[in-house]
Amino acid sequence: MGSEIERKFLLPAFPTEELNREEVKLVSKQYIYQTYLAFSEDQEIRVRHLVDSSGSDYFTHTFKSGHGLVREEIEYSISESVYKQLLERTGLIPLEKIRTTLAYKELQFEIDEYKQVDLMVVEVEFDDLGAAQRFEIPAWFGRELGQEEEFRNKSMWVALQKQDL
Repeated sequence: MGSEIERKFLLPAFPTEELNREEVKLVSKQYIYQTYLAFSEDQEIRVRHLVDSSGSDYFTHTFKSGHGLVREEIEYSISESVYKQLLERTGLIPLEKIRTTLAYKELQFEIDEYKQVDLMVVEVEFDDLGAAQRFEIPAWFGRELGQEEEFRNKSMWVALQKQDL
């Protein structure tokens, strides 16, 4: 099982000026459709349909466990056929977001712009806990979200399912 070490921040605006000044560099942009198949207080199983900027489709299955800065994560690719079988007749609505990945020094920033809610966040993943704790937060980031439940993808997805009832 791999570990995910991540910090998440609100983003008041997309960093257009920082891109123009080349403080950060564009790595990729993709559209993500994210659906949870099962979850509990400290575990979740989800699938994603990802579409990159060239229009290519990718599908993943992910298991996450734990809370806080460090979580266990197993993610692997699945076929479109398996993805469709898992979601067939569920009636579940995917959480939709546009993910822009930026390079900053030795790190990558992942900006998620949510389509069904008015929210933009930036996530930073780290190789180890020390690097996460030493991270100097850029001035253009908003407040850190930590483990605030309302900003977790799973919470937003659950709320989205309730809206459709």
